[in-house]
Amino acid sequence: MSTQIYKEGAPMKVYLVQHGDSVSKDVDPTRPLSEKGRNDVEKVAEFIKKTGLKVTVIEHSGKTRAAQTAEILNSRITSVKGIIKKDGISPNDPVEPLFEELKEAEEDRMIVGHLPFLGKLATRLLGGTEEQNFVAFQQGGVVCIEKGEGKNWQIRWMVIPGLLI
Repeated sequence: MSTQIYKEGAPMKVYLVQHGDSVSKDVDPTRPLSEKGRNDVEKVAEFIKKTGLKVTVIEHSGKTRAAQTAEILNSRITSVKGIIKKDGISPNDPVEPLFEELKEAEEDRMIVGHLPFLGKLATRLLGGTEEQNFVAFQQGGVVCIEKGEGKNWQIRWMVIPGLLI
């Protein structure tokens, strides 16, 4: 049985990733990944590597913990354009600009970011309002949301570190 899920010509997918666990500001003001965070992200990245996942780009907020998460993922999956810092995806940024961009997008992409931004974006894609919460993100987890016919979005799958041995 093949675990490959990436297929040419398939509907556009966006992979929303909450950064891994990070150290506190008291330990390091830049808040890099903790050892647990790094291990969790590596575990998830190794798992999704087996799916044949391929994206055009991996985008991150520029915060250290998100950039490190993106680097680990990029080391395991195929990203045509590699990693880029994307403005407008920090924790409290408005989601509407990216929501509008994704409605017109045709290429798969991975977005590594933070709560509450990712939760609000996922909920908007799935037809809700920013005040609602449709997805229970976990640090180091990946949620795959696919744009179907009529530009309706649906969750295809989700993986979190705690599910993996």
